[in-house]
Amino acid sequence: MNGLLHAVSLLLTAWLFGGKVLFAVGFSAFLLKALPQDEARMRIRKAFPPFYLFVLATTGIAASTLPTRHVLMPAINSAIHNWQRKRFLRLHGLSVVITLAHIAAAAVVLLRSTGRAGCCKLNLTDYLAYNHATQSDY
Repeated sequence: MNGLLHAVSLLLTAWLFGGKVLFAVGFSAFLLKALPQDEARMRIRKAFPPFYLFVLATTGIAASTLPTRHVLMPAINSAIHNWQRKRFLRLHGLSVVITLAHIAAAAVVLLRSTGRAGCCKLNLTDYLAYNHATQSDY
């Protein structure tokens, strides 16, 4: 059972990592390039509430996800609607930092779970040598 729990937690962490990176880098950038700016921004704002539910469901990081979803996102939207550019930039910057912290935390968990990351320092030479040695066993 312990192995199953580890596998499920690893898959959920990988899902979180991939989902956050895809949303932050791919989805938002794609919409901003593919749609008129006003429409893209509206769609991104509509996507954030389910996005934060995804984060909460995959990790249970309630300490930062719930306040971000219920306090920070409405404040960001309010700043946009009230043309408060400095406030928007400050609040949006905070949301970016929170997202990057989630991505970094997921990356640390994934790297540590491989048993090859040490204290989260990935030595590429050791990693390639390890992969070569383990692949020659097959």
